[in-house]
Amino acid sequence: MRQQWRPEEGFLIMVARRVLVLEDSLIIAMEAEDILRAVGVDTITICNSVEQAKEAVVAESYDFALLDVNLGEVMSFDFARQLVAADIPFGFVSGYSDTLDFPEDLRNRPLLVKPFDEDAMRDFLRRLFPSEA
Repeated sequence: MRQQWRPEEGFLIMVARRVLVLEDSLIIAMEAEDILRAVGVDTITICNSVEQAKEAVVAESYDFALLDVNLGEVMSFDFARQLVAADIPFGFVSGYSDTLDFPEDLRNRPLLVKPFDEDAMRDFLRRLFPSEA
């Protein structure tokens, strides 16, 4: 993944080859995809289950991942730990605005609160990839 700083625009532009979005709501996943493309992401893989996401990570490499916390009957925390082990940066997406109920080892991960817009996504990406600039 490359990052480009555009000082005249005052923000970091993400230029990524592949991003994984784990989200069980197709509408939210499609909104995330549109926003990620708007901020410079090249390829987005949308998975609606942990099983699909596991298969995707085995098949491809990813620059980062967005993980919906609550996927219906399962939470994404165990998959998040697999991403930690694989050294793939990630953050969580949730309708709740804090991480107090998250497992202690995952509370420090960036959180994107639903509903989100392009500005919220840019802020999330700045927290996921702090810049020296």
